Amino acid sequence: MRLGIDLGGTKIEIIALDEQGETLLQRRVVTPKGDYAGTVEAMCGLVRQAEQELGQTGSVGVGIPGAVSHKTGRVKNANSTWLIGEDLQGDLQRQLARPVKLANDANCFALSEAVDGAAQGAEVVFGVIIGTGCGGGIVVNGQILNGVNAIGGEWGHNPLPWAEPEDPMLECYCGLKGCNETFLSGSGFQAHYRLQSGKELRAEQIVELSEQGDSQAQAMMQRYYHWLAKGLASVINVVDPDVIVLGGGMSNIQALYTEVPKRWDQWVFSDQVSTRLVAPKFGDSSGVRGAAWL
Repeated sequence: MRLGIDLGGTKIEIIALDEQGETLLQRRVVTPKGDYAGTVEAMCGLVRQAEQELGQTGSVGVGIPGAVSHKTGRVKNANSTWLIGEDLQGDLQRQLARPVKLANDANCFALSEAVDGAAQGAEVVFGVIIGTGCGGGIVVNGQILNGVNAIGGEWGHNPLPWAEPEDPMLECYCGLKGCNETFLSGSGFQAHYRLQSGKELRAEQIVELSEQGDSQAQAMMQRYYHWLAKGLASVINVVDPDVIVLGGGMSNIQALYTEVPKRWDQWVFSDQVSTRLVAPKFGDSSGVRGAAWL
């Protein structure tokens, strides 16, 4: 049995998979925000409860909103800031009395879709998270490409490529301006719409207005398709993936899968682009499934 945990800023989810990848159990609890000890206890509690209910023990993999530093062995780059600097892997291993594997949540998403999801059978897969933030993960031949700095696939903190004078360079939480995250995340999309229209709307409301024929919302959607095509074209130029799988809230915009590939050819350094852009098979459960496959 494989147990996967997705540690999010608002919820902690666990899944139990059998050897064939079938779901045996899945449940969620609220994340004890700002409480590191409480977070560890909640995760261990989910493992113990699942094992008691299913009558067997399992391997444990955890997807986290950050990475484990190769230098210190502690959590870094986590937007759930109470995890930063903590020995999460060590603390979980001590409490659960077994090895525990940790990986970035975007890497887990990419692994899930590469193993038995929308990119099953592909040699090189780039998994994209466009939700509250903008993350990414690379899987090659079924293995996560972590990188020597543990930042493999982190395209969100590269600048938007081929930016134009009318593209506002908003400040990013990382300390720089004009990162992909400030354009392509759901929060970035909302911020640009607010600049354009003066209205404070959620991403799904903007998409709905666009579908209803609102000209400002439609113009915003066209800009977003353009920005995402540029961002992904730069990834194709470096990684050249067989498949790009979109995840996160913005991945629910169905038009992305037709509109973005129409545009990205002009920036890809090739006479053809065979990369496929696809929606995730497992939706918002991909991250927790990928953690189990660790």
